[in-house]
Amino acid sequence: MKAMGGEALRRASKQRMFGTRGWARKYEARLFLTDVVVVALVMVGAHAVRFGWDPFVGVTGDDSPAYWQVTVIVAALWVLQLGWTRSREALVLGHGPQEFQRVLLASWHTFTIVAIVGFLTQWHVSRGYLLFAIPLGTIALAVYRAAWRAWMHTQRDRGELLAQVIVVGPMLTSQQLIRRIQRSPRAGYSVIGACLPAGHRFVDEDMQDVPLLGTLDEAAEVAKREDAEYVLLSGTDAMSLRESRQLGWELEGTDIGLIVAPAMVDVAGPRVSMSPVEGLPLLHVDIPRFEGGKYYLKEIGDRLAAFTLLALGALPMLVVAALIKITSPGPVFFRQERIGRDHEPFAMLKFRSMYVDAEKRLEELRERQRAEGNEVLFKMKDDPRVTSIGRLLRRFSVDEVPQLINVLKGDMSIVGPRPPLRSEVDQWDDARVARRQLVKPGITGLWQVSGRSDLSWDESVRLDLYYTENWSLAGDAIIVLRTVGAILFGRGAY
Repeated sequence: MKAMGGEALRRASKQRMFGTRGWARKYEARLFLTDVVVVALVMVGAHAVRFGWDPFVGVTGDDSPAYWQVTVIVAALWVLQLGWTRSREALVLGHGPQEFQRVLLASWHTFTIVAIVGFLTQWHVSRGYLLFAIPLGTIALAVYRAAWRAWMHTQRDRGELLAQVIVVGPMLTSQQLIRRIQRSPRAGYSVIGACLPAGHRFVDEDMQDVPLLGTLDEAAEVAKREDAEYVLLSGTDAMSLRESRQLGWELEGTDIGLIVAPAMVDVAGPRVSMSPVEGLPLLHVDIPRFEGGKYYLKEIGDRLAAFTLLALGALPMLVVAALIKITSPGPVFFRQERIGRDHEPFAMLKFRSMYVDAEKRLEELRERQRAEGNEVLFKMKDDPRVTSIGRLLRRFSVDEVPQLINVLKGDMSIVGPRPPLRSEVDQWDDARVARRQLVKPGITGLWQVSGRSDLSWDESVRLDLYYTENWSLAGDAIIVLRTVGAILFGRGAY
């Protein structure tokens, strides 16, 4: 079967992903070089801060090396750990938290190995030296990796650095998968066509530009003919186990990868494990739990962080309060009822960014303009109810700072789902949406770092549900770092 209408494929990327000249190898090489430079600078800086510029200062202990040797060894070990944890692997670059999680893991492994060697040899490596180098180095690695990721996003927005994919499987699941890929071009995949069961074709209007290249039986030949880099199997409903295995065999030796999308979606890696049974790779998915040790750790960490930030930010908050009071009449704080964990209401605090009659004018504005594709949330660009100072506070999310008081009280978390209004909860007509309230709402969250006010209602719900069931302490740390970037660049804030 030929492509629909005989149209030529419009390939997004001119470069292939893999191969000796592929963009993946070039990008990994750049990361390796910058890893070496950053780690070397950090380790030399730590040595200089702790011991000055004397390279021959010795480590305390029998037959101990000089600190310049420790600096070289730790730097080399750190760079190797960044490779061993696969933090430079092309499949995790540019999208999701895995790259940063692996950077953190490499730093932890480095610190652990040095501590164990010091214990076994009785070499007393300076704790100040290590405590300066490892945390600072980890932050530096994360910052420059974020800069590389921003560059990659720019390239992918232009249609470069993408892997060419052909989607193979039943029509409905293929459509859903293609839509998700098209919504996330920064994930690094470009759908160049599809293979469906014989006699089937896409009927939805938004699928008309996806060429139908062949049937399921022809998938391997189509992938070779179209020079695809991956065949993405969207489901096995229309294929037997033997046919799925046959597809893998036909792709052997072609440099075309096979990706299998499981039927279970929006489940994070920590909840998934695999066990082979009679040649079948069975995915085990842990049932989400909403209590236990990690929740107690999150609670303690939230309150300590809130207390520290409030203490450090007391003076700037007083300045903001004065500006609000001077520029428009009314209270400094805006209190609004929100729905928290287990549907318990609480009064959420913000710096007031609107005129005092904002709530009275809400219905009038709701009728005039709704956010595009959003039937529940009300968000308006250039909202006339916002004060001049309020617009600045909102752009950089300064109006959210008083929510740290809510965190200290236990109503909210630093990271969590968006806290909904009661009016929004009353409009929920899907039982799954209420699962967002199984955890505490957060000041920031996946919704914050994925578009904020630019998100549609359905996308906001999907992100909040994903977080509710899959959150982790490491994931929270990544979200906080991404939040800083979202705030600095004011993405989706109005």
